[in-house]
Amino acid sequence: QVQLQESGPGLVKPSQTLSLICTVSGGSITTNYYYWSWIRQPPGKGLEWIGYITYSGNTYYSPSLKSRTSISRDTSKNTGYLQMNNLKPDDTAVYYCAADPKLHNLVVVTTDKDTYVEVWGQGTLVTVSS
Repeated sequence: QVQLQESGPGLVKPSQTLSLICTVSGGSITTNYYYWSWIRQPPGKGLEWIGYITYSGNTYYSPSLKSRTSISRDTSKNTGYLQMNNLKPDDTAVYYCAADPKLHNLVVVTTDKDTYVEVWGQGTLVTVSS
């Protein structure tokens, strides 16, 4: 059974770069069974889709975050990465990595909380503050 674990700094200053890690266990990040996504939830707000990476390494991003976001992976470490530049206080959120066989589920879950996504990490809180 695939499991995901996020890690990264809990506090980042405005204008700095955020780097988060998603460690995959119980399966391979290169399996063609899953899409791998980053999703976040600001305090008191709903889920927001950030982007995803496919088993072949193709990436797609939310238009609102595309200019300052990068999703990548290291297949030798079975690990995914999220980098977000020029952080703002509004980027304060719990950041999740998630995986599902259907890309539709990873996107729609941000607007329909009843959507089932097969694998979630536990989330990591990132606070953007000086």
